[in-house]
Amino acid sequence: MKRIFILSAVLAVTAVSVQAQEEAPAGKWSTSSTPTLKASEFLFKNWSKSGNSMIDVTGTFFGNYKYTHPKYVWDNIADLAYGYAWQDLDNSNDPALGGLFETRRKSNDKIDLSSSLSWNAYKGIGASLTAGLKTQFGHGYEYEGIGTTQTETLVSSFFAPAYLTTALSFEYKKSDWSISFSFLTGKTTFVYNDSLLQNGYTYGVIQRDDDYLTNHNYTHAYFGLGSYVKAQYLKKDILPSLDLYARLELFYDYKKPGNMAWSEIDAGNFDESEYMGYEAVSGEWSRLQNMNWFKKRMFETDIDVELKLDYRFSQHIAANFALNLKYDTDFSGFASYGHWQLYQMFGLQVFFNWKK
Repeated sequence: MKRIFILSAVLAVTAVSVQAQEEAPAGKWSTSSTPTLKASEFLFKNWSKSGNSMIDVTGTFFGNYKYTHPKYVWDNIADLAYGYAWQDLDNSNDPALGGLFETRRKSNDKIDLSSSLSWNAYKGIGASLTAGLKTQFGHGYEYEGIGTTQTETLVSSFFAPAYLTTALSFEYKKSDWSISFSFLTGKTTFVYNDSLLQNGYTYGVIQRDDDYLTNHNYTHAYFGLGSYVKAQYLKKDILPSLDLYARLELFYDYKKPGNMAWSEIDAGNFDESEYMGYEAVSGEWSRLQNMNWFKKRMFETDIDVELKLDYRFSQHIAANFALNLKYDTDFSGFASYGHWQLYQMFGLQVFFNWKK
């Protein structure tokens, strides 16, 4: 079923793209490609205020490619980023302790591709067929210690996890923003890395009733079917030289209540170790039992919020701010953060903007 659903969505987008090319004279392309490179350097030696030396290099790419036709609009966004930071956490350049910059850790890693085909029925109200893919370029690690004593645990990699979302939605669309609602949305989670699955980093592809610990016949994909809400805003020059991109996504999996076994939680006989890696804290299970129907549905809903601001000092120099907040019931996280994930960045960058 999931393969048929995904294949149908891909074929539909491909067919419309071919049609758009054949009817090119009736439509119009507007494109914007913005590659950027951000580099930061800090050096502290015998500094009374103290600090850790660091070098950070990050490359990003944001592309918006829109084809406007009298009958439909095909909007595509590519949001890519990858960066590394070298840090001197012990303020020593002793080779025995790892040298001047003894740690090298990722500062950014992102692949976010989306495509939306919209038909306008009446004054911005219409239908849309959307597809989105999210994953990362390289390995992700959880670190302990520094220098030669540093240990690292693999927690993610390319297509582990990856999320493919396809939806047939009702949409309200304006020139700079849109909001869509779908009651028939497929969200497929991929984890193509057996070592991650074996160590418990399943990201929801292995559910409670999967017998994978004994036979190691791992499930690499999980297809969820549910409701989906997406709001998006992309505006150039909301103030002079200031650009804004904002995105909100909500997904509720119709199959999630069964996977989370609310009946067992309510009955008080639920095995915490089976709850998809969730680490309960003192009193947490009592709180779950006391939730009403609406709170339980909200607890099961995945949330993804992103905000990006870019201020242009000149044609090729800008300051930028990025914030990404996620709530994912299939990711138990590290320490006390639980299901919440947070990424925030602020810096200066050199950029180029190619418009057509």
